Amino acid sequence: MSNILVGTCSWTDPALVRSGWYPRGRRDAAGRLRYYAERFPVVEVDSTYYALPRERNSRLWVERTPDGFTFDVKAFSLLTGHPTSRVTLPADWPAELPADNRSEEAMAEAWARFTAGIEPLRAAGRLGSVLFQFPPWLRPGERAEEFLAATARRTRGWPVAVEFRHPDWWRGANAETTRALLAGHGMAAVAVDMNQSLPSALPPCAPVTRSRLSVVRFHGRSAAWGRGSKEDRFRYAYSDDELVEWLPRLRALADRAEEVHVLFNNCCADAAVRAAEAMTRLLGADAYGAPAVMR
Repeated sequence: MSNILVGTCSWTDPALVRSGWYPRGRRDAAGRLRYYAERFPVVEVDSTYYALPRERNSRLWVERTPDGFTFDVKAFSLLTGHPTSRVTLPADWPAELPADNRSEEAMAEAWARFTAGIEPLRAAGRLGSVLFQFPPWLRPGERAEEFLAATARRTRGWPVAVEFRHPDWWRGANAETTRALLAGHGMAAVAVDMNQSLPSALPPCAPVTRSRLSVVRFHGRSAAWGRGSKEDRFRYAYSDDELVEWLPRLRALADRAEEVHVLFNNCCADAAVRAAEAMTRLLGADAYGAPAVMR
């Protein structure tokens, strides 16, 4: 059984639903997830970045997928240092704890609710990782290291993956420092594929910082990354030749990590699922097969 799991960064993206990839009769909430899980062994839950996860939803996700199916969950924006609007918080969020002041009390509330929301996935053995995608203004330095250490304390015992958005984390001599920092906290480094001609591009390095897990996220190679609409940023269809470039690196990661998650984030129409299907085909026996069909 191979240890490379290939999937996408959403199964509910409106553009995917409109694309026609889901067949008739499988377009409701339960049908979409079951159909997706028949074809891929892993998915990233991106909705938990925009709103705190709910235990009920996590339980339904477990019920609607076969044993062995894996969920990577994106950390809520308040926990990663991104701006968080009051309207994204639950209706019963305490009025005295506005999200924008990031008080100790507000952060404790957010952490408690996020932890409870993903507990059904963890309890069922379905939680592959919690992805902390830090903002581009978090650059290497003492303040960032303190924030990372605080995150590590809050997530002790969790399978955590970290994606930095500021390229200096992985440039030149900083790369080894970053690798050691994540390894010291027991966090998996996230490698990315993106347009390398942009000033904000992260180098496509793929270090293993946690023996249990390595993660690679394919953002597409749009020149509009960092600007324009979401569709502009993520509109990109990978060719087989571009995916083949990554095969040696993915196999090298699989030799060093117990599990490798390969996730496509070019979520425009059906581009991500098509790229995931192509990568699975190109990896062949190296890719984890699709789970058994749910009945």
